[in-house]
Amino acid sequence: MNITNFYIKNFRSHSVRQFNFQKGINVLVGENGCGKTNIVEAIYYLSLARSFRGVDDKDLIKIGTDLAEINTTVKQNKITKKIKIIITKEGRRIFIDNKPINKISELSNNINVIIFEPKDVDLFKGLPKYRRNFLDISLSKKSLVYLDYITRYNRILKQRNDLLKNTNIDQILLETNTDLLIKTSQKIIEYRSQYIKDIINILNKIIRALTREENDIEIIYKPYITPNKDFYLEAKELYKKSLEADIKQKSTTIGIHREDFIVNYNGKDIATYGSQGENRIVALCLKLAPYFSIEEEKKPIVILDDVLSELDEMHQKQLLEFIKKFDQVFITTTKLNTTDNVHCYQIK
Repeated sequence: MNITNFYIKNFRSHSVRQFNFQKGINVLVGENGCGKTNIVEAIYYLSLARSFRGVDDKDLIKIGTDLAEINTTVKQNKITKKIKIIITKEGRRIFIDNKPINKISELSNNINVIIFEPKDVDLFKGLPKYRRNFLDISLSKKSLVYLDYITRYNRILKQRNDLLKNTNIDQILLETNTDLLIKTSQKIIEYRSQYIKDIINILNKIIRALTREENDIEIIYKPYITPNKDFYLEAKELYKKSLEADIKQKSTTIGIHREDFIVNYNGKDIATYGSQGENRIVALCLKLAPYFSIEEEKKPIVILDDVLSELDEMHQKQLLEFIKKFDQVFITTTKLNTTDNVHCYQIK
């Protein structure tokens, strides 16, 4: 999968930008503040119709204009598709081959993008919601079924939280809602558990390729209930015990939306004992791992935003060597030490 023609209009700081990107490694080089990250933000938006920076769509529109546009051609094997997204202050419109689509899963099925950004260095030390977000996005890109499950869960969770905010709670409706939440969460835990098992070997291959040392990564997932044949009954009992706290806090205090995982690096919790450099390289491995777990015909486009500046020259070379096997990569940087086997674009 790769992007060829790429056009943006009134997106962030850019009035108009047009590129003809190539397969392999594409490097956007320029000074800080010139808009390199804004360009890869538009590329990422093509995958999930949202910014990786967590901002509202209206903030993506260039100040003083009414709408932003992203237009691109995507090639996947012998199939070529044209994707166009119009972003206005009232909402967005998405077109594939000039036909409007309504489901984000339809967009994700046509273009897949994964990203590593500077703040990911704090992935393990930050709040659990960032690690859950990583799991949800990684799994959604691998499985549209999971995307449907997590979308459904979030919708049911919102309904339950709205019920808990009422002065007089409809107990029958709350019970029905809780049952739906439990049944959906069981599937999500199964997906999360399997995904973590699947990527352990991948993670260790990546870390050894990037460091050229026998380093070891282990992920310990902490589901709110371990999957088993009595899952429903155990979850039902747990929700019953937490009901008083739920009513007091007016929100659901247990469930998959409160889960977490920890990462051990060479036998130690990286959040507590890992250096800044170790946190960065392990986070990078975790972000790259989905590339190898996705089937061949849907291999994602990879974005590495400002990753080279934080790596020493040896690790830069090892990373550039490692990502040569990827179909298409976008790197943003202020300086590039080598132009071998890369396509450079000067951004001013």
